[in-house]
Formats: sequence, structure tokens, C-alpha cells
Amino acid sequence: MSLLRSRIESANQPDCPFPLNNLPYGVFSLPGDAPRCGVAIGDMILDLAACERQGLLDAGGTFAQSQLNGFMARGRGEWDRMRARLIELLAERATGDLPLVAMAEAALHLPIRVTEYTDFYASKNHAFNVGVLFRGPENALPPQWTHMPIGYNGRASSVVVSGTPIRRPMGQVRGENGPEWAACRRLDLELELGAVVGADSTMGERLSVEDAEAMIFGYVLLNDWSARDVQAWEYQPLGPFQSKALGTTIGPWVVTQAALEPFRCEGAPRVNPLLPYLAEERPGFYDLEIGWAMNGQVMGRTNYNVMYFSSAQQLAHHTESGCPMRVGDLLGSGTISGPSPDQTGALLEMTRNGKVAVMVNGQPRTFIEDGDEVALFANAQGDGYRIGFGPCTGTILPAKP
Repeated sequence: MSLLRSRIESANQPDCPFPLNNLPYGVFSLPGDAPRCGVAIGDMILDLAACERQGLLDAGGTFAQSQLNGFMARGRGEWDRMRARLIELLAERATGDLPLVAMAEAALHLPIRVTEYTDFYASKNHAFNVGVLFRGPENALPPQWTHMPIGYNGRASSVVVSGTPIRRPMGQVRGENGPEWAACRRLDLELELGAVVGADSTMGERLSVEDAEAMIFGYVLLNDWSARDVQAWEYQPLGPFQSKALGTTIGPWVVTQAALEPFRCEGAPRVNPLLPYLAEERPGFYDLEIGWAMNGQVMGRTNYNVMYFSSAQQLAHHTESGCPMRVGDLLGSGTISGPSPDQTGALLEMTRNGKVAVMVNGQPRTFIEDGDEVALFANAQGDGYRIGFGPCTGTILPAKP
């Protein structure tokens, strides 16, 4: 697919993250007014609530709400119909006034009401690298890892939008003579892609991978901040708890499956056949360059297609027990890492658990320090256009002892 030309000239530039091909959904406000739903187009935001008031769109009044959940709950048929209508309104030869807002003047808010949050562990490179650090290469991957998506239930209450400061946590850490109460010394990021669930499922019923994919509304950039020293002390036998509860940052724009469809591709090669309930009729991955920077310096860059389990497989596995899913559920892909050190999505890997410093703007670092800003980025490159996700940033504040 080539560039769809828009009446918004900035959307036609080849390096613009928000061309007509993209149309990601978000929630915005202007000074003194209430948050409502919008779509990014070039350097502008189309005010969807105003479009509804003017009779240009019909979403049952859901665009006036301060989250996208109401619109998502209208179903895939409505998602497809709305995308077609937005392309019609914003096309190059379209006429008539539109309620557009300069993105630079708007505040961006958490785009969804996160009902539940689950984080997975689906990059074989990442899982192997971390396993080597703690168990050696012969036991790096647990025996079940290539057979099913591994995950844990996280905290929806600490999911925040890009730009929200993150407080360095206090916690129990391992000391020489037992536990110590201290500020986290090994604060880390995790470069992830978050899948946003846009439909409910029924308790007691399982989803196929095909059905699960049809329930995914779109994707956001996701940074699952991690207190590695807290995690090392607490994670056995039940896994992460407070080490992952300090905050999860997501981008303000939800990029739809439809926008990413031209970039669908295979993921990492399979080690062994999967059980039938995880079988895919078509690949669930995307040719999506993704990476992260610290204090303006790019640190790691890889591609989403290195992942071993897709979001649809993760969602299908989530319902294996009959667990019901809800509109607004958020699934973290797990840290996305390629095979080389400069393709890793966490400092834990990049510095080999703090043993090898990396240079950030001329300063040696092993983990994140107070005042550091971490920024994630992602782009899918098309013919004369790119699909971008916008910012996903967070700055670390000092701990409160």
C-alpha cells in the first residue's frame, strides 16, 4: 500500500508518524475543557466529539467520553466503519470544515480505562539472555517456555500515560545479612508493545487465536518499569510483585490493527510445534522497528518480528482456563530484544546485570538514575509513508524514604 494523501498537508510528509494510513485514536483536551476522543492526523488532532455534534460521525456519543472504552465496546464492525468514514473525511479532495486542533496545543491523556493488565515474556532473545545471567546457558529457558506464553497479572492502577513522572520505589532488597529497606538501586525499563483488548469474552469459554485477534482493537508503546533488585529478592516462588507495581507507561495513541495490516509478517522461528489451541491461521506479527533512548541518546533498536508469541496467541492463552477478558484489558508483549547487545530492550541485558557499563552522553551507566528520561519509539515503514506511535516517555523522580 502507498501513501493515502490527506487534506492535512503535514500528514503527507514521508517522515510524518500520523499519515492518513494511520489514524490512531487517543484522548486529548485543551486548557479549560474536558478530555474527549480524537484521532491524530499530521500535526493535528481531529476532534471526534465535535464531529459527532456536527453530524459528521455517529458513534453513539462515545467520542465525548474521556476514554476510548465506550467506542471500543461498539465492536469490530463499528471500528471498520469508522475508519472508512475518517478516511473519507480527511482525504485530499474532501471538502467542508472539520474541527481540528493543533497537537502542540493539546494535552494528551491515558487513552483507555485499563480494566486489567497482564505482562508477558515472549521474546526468546530476552528470555534466553536473562536466563543465562541467573541460571547459565544450559538452563536459560524454562522447559515450558517454547510451548506457551509465560505471563503474570500486573497492576492496572499504576498504568500511566506518556510524560507522567515515575517515582523511584523503596523496597526490600537482599543484603549481606538478610533483607534491607532501601531505594531501588537497579531501576530498569522494558521495551514492549501493548495490545488493547476491545471486546469482552465469556467466563468459562476459551478463545481461538483467530477469535482473539478479532478482539484486539490496537496497540500502544509500553514501558514496564522494573526494580530489578526488588525483583531478585521477591520473585521466587510466585514471580514479580512490588518490583513491577511502581508504574507502567503507555503511549497516548492507540494504533489500530487496520493501520498495521500491510506490515503483517512471521515472527521468530518455532523450536517445536505448538498445541492446537495456539495455532495461527496467519502470522500475528508486524514488521515494526522499535527501540528506546535515554536522555536523547538511542540505546537499543530492534524489530517486533523477533517475538516468539503474538498478542493474539497471548490473549487466547489468557482464556485457556476460561478466564473472561474485558474491554480495556491491556496485554504487554514482554521485553522486545534482538540477538545483539544493541538490540536489547532492557538495561538488565545490555549491561549483563550491571557488570558492563554503557555510555550515555559520555557518562557510564548500568541502570537508570534519578532525572533520567527514557523514551520509546516505533515505526512501520511503508511506500512513501510511515506508521508511528508517538511519544512514550517517563522521567525518574527520587525515592521518598
